[in-house]
Amino acid sequence: MSAFHDLAAQSYGGDEAGLICGYLFDAAAPEPARAIDSAEAAAWLGAQPEDAAVDDGGGAYVWLHFNLSHAQAERWLLRHAKLSDTFYETLHDGLPSTRIERADDSLIAVINDVHFEFSFEPSDISTLWISVGPRLVVTARTKPLRSVDALRTAVKAGDAPRSSTELLEHLLRAQADVLVKIVRGVTSRIDHIEDELLAGRLDHKRARLGVLRRLLVRLQRLLAPEPAALFRLLQGPPSWMSEPDAQELRGSTEEFSVVLRDMQALQERIKLLQEEIAANVNEDNNRSLFVLTVVTVLALPINILAGLFGMNVGGIPLAEHKHGFWIVVAIVASFTAVAAWAAFRKKR
Repeated sequence: MSAFHDLAAQSYGGDEAGLICGYLFDAAAPEPARAIDSAEAAAWLGAQPEDAAVDDGGGAYVWLHFNLSHAQAERWLLRHAKLSDTFYETLHDGLPSTRIERADDSLIAVINDVHFEFSFEPSDISTLWISVGPRLVVTARTKPLRSVDALRTAVKAGDAPRSSTELLEHLLRAQADVLVKIVRGVTSRIDHIEDELLAGRLDHKRARLGVLRRLLVRLQRLLAPEPAALFRLLQGPPSWMSEPDAQELRGSTEEFSVVLRDMQALQERIKLLQEEIAANVNEDNNRSLFVLTVVTVLALPINILAGLFGMNVGGIPLAEHKHGFWIVVAIVASFTAVAAWAAFRKKR
């Protein structure tokens, strides 16, 4: 439990530059993945020549993960990272749809991910902005997210992607794994709701299904990559991206397609359950209306006769008859029996 709280606290934190974590990857070094702070990252970036050559996506590179809620994060990036202007425009354009596109000689990605403390609510989704170059990968977010935290955990455990593109591919696969877990969780909840529905002991079932359906719709809308942008990227990748890396990136995006299809199937299943629930509600309403109609019909003869005989006027029939009360009761019972026979005959 303490480890969980430590991890959550680290997810919210950052140093004086808003850097949550930084790693220097160098396959030729004794330690392929070494943690660095913002000062070391600034020194390393400042030492890199403008036209550094990259052989098939190899060589040393840096991954920096920033908390954009920190006031100094964007200023540090502007001062030291030398990122494309498109990245900063993407940070502020307010378009959260998932996409990967080429900007100059780098890749700009916008990925929507679920919060670290995800509770199956449509609002538990935020955006992760990514810039990928041959020597520098920058990820930035405003709230703790699961996929990038899973990637950080894997790197701390010894996973050292050999290139910046492979790091992006690992991040996309980590997000696909998170989505698979969400789909499994939603499937389990739907199974439980369906069991309760069949047992007839489920309350507020439509509201619960509605929340899950809105979650899946929002996830699908935000997570579905823009196919045109991805197609253009894979057709004309940057010069520093190797062909194996491009193929791996294509494979990771195909995993998204599989998960999105599963989400679509779950939406259809929820829709069918909602329709079945609506049909059951209509049947219950029809039964209630039928009972109310029968009661009204059965009470109609006695109400009419009571109204007639309750008039304080002369000439009321059977007023002086010895058996007048029982005659009226017999008449009312006869009309009630006929009305009941007509109502139940119509129901059958």
